[in-house]
Parts: sequence; structure tokens; C-alpha cells
Amino acid sequence: MASVTALPSRRLPVLGRRGAFRLHASTLVVLLAASSAPTPVYGLYQAAWHFSAMTLTVVFSAYVLALLVALLTAGTLSDHLGRRPVLAGALLAEAVAMAVSAAAQGVPELIAGRILQGLATGVATSAAGAALLDFEAPDRPGRAAVANGIMPVAGMAFGVLGSTALVQYAPAPTRTVYLLLLVLFIAQAAAVRLTPETARTESGTWRPLHLLHLLRPTITVAPASRPGLALAAPGIVAAWALGGFYSSLGPSLARLIAPHAAHATGGLLFFTLTAAAGLTGHAARALPARTVSLVGAALLIPGALLTLAAPHLHSLLALFAGTALAGAGFGGVTQGALRLLLPPAAPGERAGTLAAYYALSYVAMSIPVVLAGLLTNLYGLQTSVALYGATVVVLTLTGLIRAAHRPHKA
Repeated sequence: MASVTALPSRRLPVLGRRGAFRLHASTLVVLLAASSAPTPVYGLYQAAWHFSAMTLTVVFSAYVLALLVALLTAGTLSDHLGRRPVLAGALLAEAVAMAVSAAAQGVPELIAGRILQGLATGVATSAAGAALLDFEAPDRPGRAAVANGIMPVAGMAFGVLGSTALVQYAPAPTRTVYLLLLVLFIAQAAAVRLTPETARTESGTWRPLHLLHLLRPTITVAPASRPGLALAAPGIVAAWALGGFYSSLGPSLARLIAPHAAHATGGLLFFTLTAAAGLTGHAARALPARTVSLVGAALLIPGALLTLAAPHLHSLLALFAGTALAGAGFGGVTQGALRLLLPPAAPGERAGTLAAYYALSYVAMSIPVVLAGLLTNLYGLQTSVALYGATVVVLTLTGLIRAAHRPHKA
């Protein structure tokens, strides 16, 4: 456990362990709320700017790929430079990204905002998640790993729900949602200054040559966490691939099934996924991590199959039921995986291990979505959905079969 040291400046009050834990948990919520907030707005952009499903997946993947670059190059920065400066700087960069997105007049500006947001989110999530582990109360072991699993999906749920409400009722919804998030990010960046520094930094870490060395692309997984990653990896890939599908193409699928449904339907679909994930993660927090991860992976199969059937049944009910099952699976996989990965990691390995988890997750989220967008342009959305769902089912079954033949060590 990293020690909690006092701030060097006596003029600033210091948040205690509990307050700092809550602040970093709320930071993860807002970061992921900002990531999902554009989902209900995409329909408005498409109507105003007349771009295709392929363009939509490019916009979505620009954010994810930028986030991946940040995780690979800067995911471990807070282990070396300190949690506070890295997280505060990333949150201010998030605020700038919100300003760029609010001012967007076309697809290029929207992509630029999403790229900047992805870079900032990649740095901030690994730093905030590692800080949660640093500030975990000694008498409540495991709470930080559970929070790392629940807070991001809760944030995605709140983000898409709030954005959906703004699309329906607020003036200028394509700007209002970003301006609200901008204010939140600035407030959180200021609040981070009130927390103690927990990372052990060395002299000379801010020298330019040393910074360049730290920014070399790398994947760092704590040796003690590698068996857990090997067990959970297929489920992580399948779960996040489904999450990417519902986030980017879910609204288009809802419109295919019910062309006259409200614009909010697509946003409510993603809210269903993330709300089910958050509730499942919370309900399963006391169960063994391996069990939660594997049962979650198994739930992805009926979720994907019911989603596949929804266009043929012309049923929004079937689509939402499949999404809820997939969300329950998503929540089980993510929470179980993080509980397998994070507790074994040493303090100086936490941000890197968390960054590796997110890197795998966002690769799984982005690449299939781009391919799905291309297939949608070539063969239609229904064919793309069928291929996507079948791939998720095969991947999940493969992971479950592998897990059944692995010794039970977790």
C-alpha cells in the first residue's frame, strides 16, 4: 500500500483518505460519462451533416484509438511523475476537448475533439484508477478493485442518460452536454490539488530526456497479475467488443427495427447496457472474482443471440432484452477481471497494469466497430450485426472452454 503523504503547501487543505477515494471514484464516473455522452447526439450530427454509418464508426474509433495511444505511451506516467500532476493535467486537457467538441461545425472538428478527449482519458483513467488503490482503506481490502469495475460503467450509464435527456429537452443539445462536462472537469482538476501525493517519485523525473524515455510505447502488467489476465482476456475482448457495438451502431440498429421511434431510443439502448453492467458489478462484488468473470462471459452469449434475433423479430423489446443480458455479462466480466488483476499489483505497478487492461479493452472496442462500419456500408446493417454477434459468441465460447481446462487458482 502506498503511503499517503502530506501536501507540501500548508495553505491548501488536504482531503483525507476517504475524501480522496471518493474524489477519484467520481473522477472515473465523469471521465466515462464524457466518453458515452456523444452516443445520443450522434443521430443529431448525422441528420445535420449527412454522414454515413462508416463515418460514424470513424468518429467513434478516433476517440478509442487516441485513448489507446495514450495508454501505451503515458499510461504509467503517474507511477513515475506522481498521481496529482498527471491527473490534474489530464483533466484540464479533457476540459479543452469539451470546448473543441462544443464548438464543432462539422465532422473534422468533431474528430479533433474526440482525439484530444481520447488522449486525455487514457492518461486520466489509469492515474485515477491507480489512486483509488492507493487510497483504499486498510480495513476494506478489495474495495478499490470493485470501484474500478463499477465506477466506469456507472459513468457511461449516467453520461448517456443525461445526454439523452438533454437531446430531448435542452436547447442546443450538441453544445450543452459538452459545456456541462467542461465545468465538471475544471472543478475536479482543482480538487485533485487538495489530495496527498501517493506515488513515489524520484529526482530528475521531469527532465526532457527522461520524459521521452517514459513515453516509449510499452505494455506493463505486474507479474503477479498475468495469470488473471490470461484467464479473463477472452471475456474482456468479447465484452468490450459488444460495448463498442452498442455505443456506435446501437442507435442505427434501433432505427432499423423501429424507424419512427424517438431519437432517445438509441441513447436508452446504451443506457440499458451500462446500467445493467453497473448493477451486476455491484450485486456480484462479494462473489469470487473468477466466478464473476466466467459467469459474466457466459451471459454475453444469450445477449448477443437475442440482439441478433431482434431485427428478424422486428422487436425493440427483444433488442432491449438482449442488451440487458449483454450488459449484465459486461459488468460481470469487467468487475471480475479487475479483481483478478489489481489486488496482486504492487504500488509502482498499478497504473501500468490498469493501463494494460484498458488498452486490451479499447482495442477490442475499436477495431471490430470499424470493421462493422465497413461491412454495414458494403452489405447492410443487418448482415453486419449478424457477423458481429456470431464473432462475439465464438470468442466467448472459446474463452469459456479454455477456462474450463485451466487450474482454478483465482
